Amino acid sequence: MNFEAPLGCGTALVTPMRADGSPSPAIDEPTLAAFVDWQVQNGISLLIPCGTTGEASTLTDAEWLRVIEITIEAAAGRAAIFAGCTHNATAVAVERATRLSKVKGLTGILSASPYYNRPSQEGQFQHFRAIANAIAPMPILLYNIPGRTGVNIDAATVLRLANACPNIVGIKESSGNLPQIAECITQARDNFRVYAGDDGIALDVIELGGAGLISVASNEIPAEMSDMVAAALQKNWPKARGLNQRFAQLMKANFCEPSPAPVKAVLSMMGRMTDTVRLPIVPVSAEAREKLTTIASDLGLLAKATAAH
Repeated sequence: MNFEAPLGCGTALVTPMRADGSPSPAIDEPTLAAFVDWQVQNGISLLIPCGTTGEASTLTDAEWLRVIEITIEAAAGRAAIFAGCTHNATAVAVERATRLSKVKGLTGILSASPYYNRPSQEGQFQHFRAIANAIAPMPILLYNIPGRTGVNIDAATVLRLANACPNIVGIKESSGNLPQIAECITQARDNFRVYAGDDGIALDVIELGGAGLISVASNEIPAEMSDMVAAALQKNWPKARGLNQRFAQLMKANFCEPSPAPVKAVLSMMGRMTDTVRLPIVPVSAEAREKLTTIASDLGLLAKATAAH
Protein backbone atom coordinates (compact mmCIF):
# COMPACT_ATOMS: atom_id res chain seq x y z
CA MET A 1 0.00 0.00 0.00
CA ASN A 2 1.51 3.33 -1.10
CA PHE A 3 -0.76 5.69 0.86
CA GLU A 4 1.04 8.14 3.14
CA ALA A 5 -0.78 10.21 5.74
CA PRO A 6 0.06 13.92 5.45
CA LEU A 7 2.88 15.67 7.24
CA GLY A 8 1.93 18.71 9.32
CA CYS A 9 -0.67 19.79 11.84
CA GLY A 10 -4.01 18.08 12.28
CA THR A 11 -6.91 19.12 14.50
CA ALA A 12 -8.84 16.89 16.88
CA LEU A 13 -12.07 18.73 16.13
CA VAL A 14 -14.56 19.87 18.74
CA THR A 15 -18.24 19.24 17.99
CA PRO A 16 -20.23 22.51 18.19
CA MET A 17 -23.53 22.14 20.01
CA ARG A 18 -26.57 24.35 20.41
CA ALA A 19 -27.15 26.09 23.74
CA ASP A 20 -30.68 24.74 24.25
CA GLY A 21 -30.29 23.76 27.89
CA SER A 22 -30.98 20.04 27.45
CA PRO A 23 -28.67 17.25 28.71
CA SER A 24 -28.04 16.24 25.07
CA PRO A 25 -27.97 19.49 23.10
CA ALA A 26 -28.25 19.21 19.33
CA ILE A 27 -25.23 19.46 17.06
CA ASP A 28 -24.87 22.91 15.53
CA GLU A 29 -24.38 21.82 11.92
CA PRO A 30 -23.88 25.25 10.26
CA THR A 31 -21.31 26.22 12.90
CA LEU A 32 -19.45 22.92 12.39
CA ALA A 33 -19.29 23.45 8.64
CA ALA A 34 -17.99 27.01 9.05
CA PHE A 35 -15.49 25.85 11.67
CA VAL A 36 -14.07 23.12 9.41
CA ASP A 37 -13.70 25.62 6.56
CA TRP A 38 -11.84 28.02 8.89
CA GLN A 39 -9.52 25.24 9.98
CA VAL A 40 -8.58 24.30 6.43
CA GLN A 41 -8.14 27.92 5.37
CA ASN A 42 -5.65 28.31 8.20
CA GLY A 43 -3.31 25.53 7.14
CA ILE A 44 -4.67 22.42 8.85
CA SER A 45 -3.82 19.38 6.72
CA LEU A 46 -5.58 16.66 8.72
CA LEU A 47 -8.98 16.69 10.43
CA ILE A 48 -10.15 14.25 13.12
CA PRO A 49 -13.92 14.47 13.69
CA CYS A 50 -15.50 12.40 16.47
CA GLY A 51 -12.42 11.84 18.59
CA THR A 52 -12.07 12.50 22.31
CA THR A 53 -12.15 16.28 21.80
CA GLY A 54 -15.26 15.85 19.67
CA GLU A 55 -17.13 14.23 22.59
CA ALA A 56 -17.62 11.11 20.47
CA SER A 57 -18.58 8.99 23.47
CA THR A 58 -21.75 11.08 23.94
CA LEU A 59 -22.87 11.12 20.29
CA THR A 60 -25.58 8.82 18.95
CA ASP A 61 -24.67 6.69 15.92
CA ALA A 62 -26.69 9.01 13.67
CA GLU A 63 -24.94 12.10 15.07
CA TRP A 64 -21.53 10.45 14.75
CA LEU A 65 -22.09 9.78 11.05
CA ARG A 66 -23.56 13.24 10.48
CA VAL A 67 -20.57 15.03 12.06
CA ILE A 68 -18.26 13.03 9.80
CA GLU A 69 -20.37 13.80 6.71
CA ILE A 70 -20.40 17.54 7.47
CA THR A 71 -16.64 17.54 7.99
CA ILE A 72 -16.11 15.85 4.62
CA GLU A 73 -18.50 18.23 2.85
CA ALA A 74 -16.97 21.36 4.39
CA ALA A 75 -13.37 20.27 3.85
CA ALA A 76 -14.20 19.61 0.18
CA GLY A 77 -11.08 17.59 -0.50
CA ARG A 78 -8.68 20.17 0.96
CA ALA A 79 -7.53 18.06 3.94
CA ALA A 80 -7.23 14.42 4.90
CA ILE A 81 -10.03 13.25 7.19
CA PHE A 82 -9.61 10.39 9.66
CA ALA A 83 -12.83 9.82 11.60
CA GLY A 84 -12.78 8.62 15.19
CA CYS A 85 -13.94 5.01 15.38
CA THR A 86 -13.30 3.38 18.76
CA HIS A 87 -15.19 0.73 20.68
CA ASN A 88 -14.24 -1.73 23.37
CA ALA A 89 -16.09 -4.61 21.71
CA THR A 90 -14.10 -5.72 18.68
CA ALA A 91 -17.18 -6.87 16.78
CA VAL A 92 -18.83 -3.46 17.23
CA ALA A 93 -15.62 -1.63 16.28
CA VAL A 94 -15.42 -3.73 13.11
CA GLU A 95 -19.08 -3.02 12.27
CA ARG A 96 -18.66 0.73 12.78
CA ALA A 97 -15.43 0.84 10.80
CA THR A 98 -17.08 -1.12 7.97
CA ARG A 99 -19.84 1.49 7.86
CA LEU A 100 -17.26 4.27 7.62
CA SER A 101 -15.39 2.47 4.85
CA LYS A 102 -18.42 3.13 2.64
CA VAL A 103 -18.53 6.89 3.36
CA LYS A 104 -17.46 8.74 0.23
CA GLY A 105 -14.67 11.25 0.73
CA LEU A 106 -13.40 9.84 4.03
CA THR A 107 -9.64 9.26 4.07
CA GLY A 108 -9.53 6.75 6.91
CA ILE A 109 -10.28 6.10 10.58
CA LEU A 110 -8.56 6.83 13.90
CA SER A 111 -9.05 4.04 16.41
CA ALA A 112 -7.97 3.94 20.06
CA SER A 113 -7.34 0.89 22.21
CA PRO A 114 -10.38 -0.87 23.65
CA TYR A 115 -11.23 1.01 26.83
CA TYR A 116 -12.22 -0.47 30.21
CA ASN A 117 -11.44 -4.10 29.19
CA ARG A 118 -7.69 -3.49 29.59
CA PRO A 119 -6.69 -6.14 27.02
CA SER A 120 -3.21 -7.64 26.76
CA GLN A 121 -0.83 -6.70 23.97
CA GLU A 122 -1.97 -9.80 22.08
CA GLY A 123 -5.60 -8.78 22.59
CA GLN A 124 -4.89 -5.33 21.20
CA PHE A 125 -3.02 -6.80 18.24
CA GLN A 126 -5.94 -9.07 17.39
CA HIS A 127 -8.43 -6.20 17.89
CA PHE A 128 -6.69 -3.79 15.55
CA ARG A 129 -5.88 -6.48 12.99
CA ALA A 130 -9.56 -7.44 12.84
CA ILE A 131 -10.53 -3.82 12.13
CA ALA A 132 -7.76 -3.37 9.55
CA ASN A 133 -8.61 -6.56 7.70
CA ALA A 134 -12.33 -5.69 7.65
CA ILE A 135 -11.85 -2.33 5.92
CA ALA A 136 -8.66 -2.79 3.88
CA PRO A 137 -7.39 -0.93 1.97
CA MET A 138 -8.91 2.04 3.87
CA PRO A 139 -6.13 3.62 6.00
CA ILE A 140 -6.12 3.43 9.78
CA LEU A 141 -4.32 5.56 12.35
CA LEU A 142 -3.87 3.88 15.72
CA TYR A 143 -4.46 6.06 18.77
CA ASN A 144 -2.45 5.38 21.91
CA ILE A 145 -3.89 7.25 24.88
CA PRO A 146 -3.41 5.06 27.96
CA GLY A 147 -4.60 7.80 30.32
CA ARG A 148 -8.12 7.33 28.94
CA THR A 149 -8.17 3.70 27.77
CA GLY A 150 -6.30 2.12 30.69
CA VAL A 151 -3.81 0.32 28.43
CA ASN A 152 -0.70 1.26 26.49
CA ILE A 153 -0.01 0.03 22.97
CA ASP A 154 3.60 -1.05 23.36
CA ALA A 155 6.05 -0.13 20.62
CA ALA A 156 6.51 -3.81 19.80
CA THR A 157 2.77 -4.14 19.21
CA VAL A 158 2.67 -1.01 17.04
CA LEU A 159 5.54 -2.35 14.93
CA ARG A 160 3.93 -5.77 14.68
CA LEU A 161 0.66 -4.19 13.49
CA ALA A 162 2.49 -1.96 10.99
CA ASN A 163 4.15 -5.04 9.52
CA ALA A 164 1.03 -7.22 9.53
CA CYS A 165 -1.45 -4.63 8.18
CA PRO A 166 -0.31 -2.36 5.34
CA ASN A 167 -3.39 -0.15 5.79
CA ILE A 168 -2.34 0.73 9.36
CA VAL A 169 -0.49 3.84 8.21
CA GLY A 170 0.44 5.58 11.45
CA ILE A 171 -0.28 6.36 15.08
CA LYS A 172 -1.38 9.30 17.18
CA GLU A 173 0.84 8.94 20.24
CA SER A 174 -0.51 10.41 23.48
CA SER A 175 1.38 8.26 25.96
CA GLY A 176 3.99 10.96 26.65
CA ASN A 177 6.59 8.18 26.62
CA LEU A 178 9.33 9.63 24.39
CA PRO A 179 11.56 6.52 24.33
CA GLN A 180 8.57 4.46 23.21
CA ILE A 181 7.65 7.06 20.59
CA ALA A 182 11.25 7.15 19.35
CA GLU A 183 11.23 3.37 18.95
CA CYS A 184 8.10 3.57 16.79
CA ILE A 185 9.64 6.32 14.65
CA THR A 186 13.00 4.66 14.14
CA GLN A 187 11.87 1.05 13.71
CA ALA A 188 8.66 1.32 11.67
CA ARG A 189 8.50 1.14 7.90
CA ASP A 190 9.33 4.33 5.98
CA ASN A 191 5.74 5.38 5.19
CA PHE A 192 4.45 4.82 8.75
CA ARG A 193 3.55 8.18 10.33
CA VAL A 194 3.99 8.92 14.02
CA TYR A 195 2.11 12.01 15.20
CA ALA A 196 2.42 13.71 18.56
CA GLY A 197 -0.93 13.47 20.30
CA ASP A 198 -0.13 16.12 22.92
CA ASP A 199 0.54 19.75 22.03
CA GLY A 200 3.21 20.08 24.71
CA ILE A 201 5.51 17.42 23.24
CA ALA A 202 4.99 18.16 19.55
CA LEU A 203 8.47 19.61 19.02
CA ASP A 204 10.12 16.71 20.83
CA VAL A 205 8.31 14.16 18.67
CA ILE A 206 9.07 16.01 15.43
CA GLU A 207 12.74 16.35 16.41
CA LEU A 208 12.81 12.56 16.83
CA GLY A 209 11.49 12.22 13.27
CA GLY A 210 7.74 12.38 13.83
CA ALA A 211 5.34 13.40 11.05
CA GLY A 212 3.63 16.22 12.92
CA LEU A 213 0.94 16.86 15.51
CA ILE A 214 -2.74 16.08 16.00
CA SER A 215 -3.62 19.08 18.11
CA VAL A 216 -6.24 20.33 20.53
CA ALA A 217 -4.97 23.93 20.61
CA SER A 218 -5.33 24.19 16.83
CA ASN A 219 -9.09 24.36 17.41
CA GLU A 220 -8.41 27.86 18.77
CA ILE A 221 -5.24 28.83 16.87
CA PRO A 222 -5.06 26.76 13.66
CA ALA A 223 -2.74 29.11 11.76
CA GLU A 224 -0.31 29.46 14.64
CA MET A 225 -0.14 25.72 15.38
CA SER A 226 0.23 24.96 11.66
CA ASP A 227 3.10 27.46 11.48
CA MET A 228 4.79 25.94 14.53
CA VAL A 229 4.60 22.39 13.17
CA ALA A 230 5.73 23.48 9.70
CA ALA A 231 8.71 25.33 11.18
CA ALA A 232 9.70 22.26 13.19
CA LEU A 233 9.40 19.96 10.17
CA GLN A 234 11.63 22.41 8.25
CA LYS A 235 14.07 22.36 11.20
CA ASN A 236 13.55 26.08 11.79
CA TRP A 237 13.84 25.53 15.53
CA PRO A 238 14.07 29.19 16.62
CA LYS A 239 10.69 29.91 15.01
CA ALA A 240 9.12 26.65 16.20
CA ARG A 241 10.33 27.12 19.76
CA GLY A 242 9.26 30.75 19.80
CA LEU A 243 5.70 29.80 18.83
CA ASN A 244 5.70 26.91 21.28
CA GLN A 245 6.77 29.21 24.09
CA ARG A 246 4.19 31.84 23.17
CA PHE A 247 1.27 29.40 23.24
CA ALA A 248 2.44 26.97 25.93
CA GLN A 249 0.12 28.42 28.57
CA LEU A 250 -2.91 28.00 26.31
CA MET A 251 -1.92 24.42 25.46
CA LYS A 252 -1.72 23.61 29.17
CA ALA A 253 -4.86 25.53 30.14
CA ASN A 254 -6.92 23.56 27.60
CA PHE A 255 -6.73 20.72 30.13
CA CYS A 256 -7.22 22.68 33.35
CA GLU A 257 -10.62 20.96 33.56
CA PRO A 258 -11.99 17.97 31.63
CA SER A 259 -11.60 18.45 27.88
CA PRO A 260 -13.13 19.82 25.73
CA ALA A 261 -14.84 22.26 28.14
CA PRO A 262 -11.84 24.66 28.32
CA VAL A 263 -11.35 24.69 24.53
CA LYS A 264 -15.02 25.37 23.95
CA ALA A 265 -14.91 28.15 26.55
CA VAL A 266 -12.13 29.90 24.61
CA LEU A 267 -13.87 29.32 21.27
CA SER A 268 -16.98 30.89 22.76
CA MET A 269 -14.94 33.93 23.83
CA MET A 270 -13.65 34.11 20.25
CA GLY A 271 -17.20 34.04 18.87
CA ARG A 272 -16.68 30.74 17.02
CA MET A 273 -19.36 28.69 18.83
CA THR A 274 -21.15 28.29 22.15
CA ASP A 275 -19.35 26.68 25.08
CA THR A 276 -22.06 24.01 25.29
CA VAL A 277 -20.87 20.51 26.21
CA ARG A 278 -22.70 17.26 26.90
CA LEU A 279 -22.98 15.52 30.22
CA PRO A 280 -21.02 14.07 31.92
CA ILE A 281 -18.71 16.94 30.80
CA VAL A 282 -19.85 20.27 32.26
CA PRO A 283 -18.88 23.87 31.38
CA VAL A 284 -15.75 25.22 33.04
CA SER A 285 -15.90 26.72 36.52
CA ALA A 286 -15.84 30.46 37.12
CA GLU A 287 -12.22 30.18 38.27
CA ALA A 288 -11.15 28.34 35.12
CA ARG A 289 -13.08 30.75 32.91
CA GLU A 290 -11.26 33.70 34.47
CA LYS A 291 -7.91 32.00 33.87
CA LEU A 292 -8.79 31.16 30.26
CA THR A 293 -10.06 34.70 29.62
CA THR A 294 -6.77 36.16 30.83
CA ILE A 295 -4.72 33.82 28.64
CA ALA A 296 -6.91 34.37 25.58
CA SER A 297 -6.83 38.14 26.09
CA ASP A 298 -3.04 38.20 26.50
CA LEU A 299 -2.69 36.28 23.22
CA GLY A 300 -4.96 38.69 21.39
CA LEU A 301 -7.61 36.08 20.68
CA LEU A 302 -10.43 38.17 22.11
CA ALA A 303 -9.37 41.13 20.00
CA LYS A 304 -9.42 38.87 16.95
CA ALA A 305 -12.92 37.77 17.87
CA THR A 306 -14.10 41.37 18.21
CA ALA A 307 -12.56 42.29 14.86
CA ALA A 308 -14.17 39.27 13.19
CA HIS A 309 -17.69 40.30 14.12
